[in-house]
Amino acid sequence: MESVIAMKELIIGGRKFSNRFFLGTGKFASRETMEKALAASGTELVTAALTRVREEAPESDDILSCIDRAKVEVMLNTSGARNADEAVRIARIALAAGYRWIKLEIHPDARYLLPDPVETLAAVERCAKLGMVVLPYINADPVLARRCEEAGAAAVMPLGSPIGSNLGLRTRDMISIIVEQSHVPVVVDAGIGLPSHAAEAIELGADAVLANTAVAAAGDPVAMAEAFRLAVRAAELAIAARPPAPRSTASATSPMDDFDIFKEGESL
Repeated sequence: MESVIAMKELIIGGRKFSNRFFLGTGKFASRETMEKALAASGTELVTAALTRVREEAPESDDILSCIDRAKVEVMLNTSGARNADEAVRIARIALAAGYRWIKLEIHPDARYLLPDPVETLAAVERCAKLGMVVLPYINADPVLARRCEEAGAAAVMPLGSPIGSNLGLRTRDMISIIVEQSHVPVVVDAGIGLPSHAAEAIELGADAVLANTAVAAAGDPVAMAEAFRLAVRAAELAIAARPPAPRSTASATSPMDDFDIFKEGESL
């Protein structure tokens, strides 16, 4: 039976989430595989590029046709935007189509896809004023995270390492500072390559984790999606169980004193 103790509730944009694993929808080899992976992940939030959301398109081309929006929140992203103007233009289109949740991705450098901090902050301010639920993808910069929060971000999404790199949490120390200082949820996004990376992010104090490539590009995306779900949940339960603090010295698991079984000079 699972512990009745739990981490603090995860609420973003007024919506409560019971699953802390979010999933991207790009790179899946087929719509059928994606649908099965979404189900296996148990995710309650997915991201999708605006170009993939075409409600008037044939069912095979429309990502929304396999998502129950009553159970799963759809957050469109501004992938491809190179500056704040382009990102806000995409956000306005999404809003007009009935999507309030927007993941701001602004990365002018096609080689590393690192987010532009200046343009991202400007886009956060403008999209928040539109009444959108804004989640900016940012470098693991504690100062920028705080500025985005002040500008109206509903959560911040610091990268673990470059998008699609599968390198894991190369920004671990900065993420810890962001978690410590943030008053909005922290969702680690980008670079998560293994379920253990996702668990590590939760153990650091992140509120949720978003992955895409690690699942979609796996040999068995459905099994990998389930593995991520279980890893995130295991980390959540471990935190709730209040693990003992780390020590710089050894601590015996069995008593090391009061051994009077053997008297002096005696042996087995």
